[in-house]
Amino acid sequence: MTWIYYDSKTGNVERFVNRLKLHRDWSVQKIDETLRPLHEGHLITYTTGFGEIPLSTQRFLDENSSMIKSVSSSGNKNWGPNYAMAATKIADRFKLPVLMQFELSGTLADIQKFIDKIEG
Repeated sequence: MTWIYYDSKTGNVERFVNRLKLHRDWSVQKIDETLRPLHEGHLITYTTGFGEIPLSTQRFLDENSSMIKSVSSSGNKNWGPNYAMAATKIADRFKLPVLMQFELSGTLADIQKFIDKIEG
């Protein structure tokens, strides 16, 4: 079973995850301050501010990074070099591979790319 943990503020990541659920019967769980994952999984989050990791994601990873196999993040290409930078910063800080970065809530091609990378 594949586990996906996610953090969403504006709904973009949640829309991405909801479309992902239409294609795969994976376990999906939104993170919060009480979540303690029992299974290894992949994290999808958003980028906030000027390319920053959301505080809620940071707190989750401080406690649970050992359960995370990869990180992906959404972003907005209007932010130039800060586009989806949360994934890059998480990868550096927690020594996790970046699975992918996508714009806003992603496209169907992004969904398929994500699936291919997980299953590949």
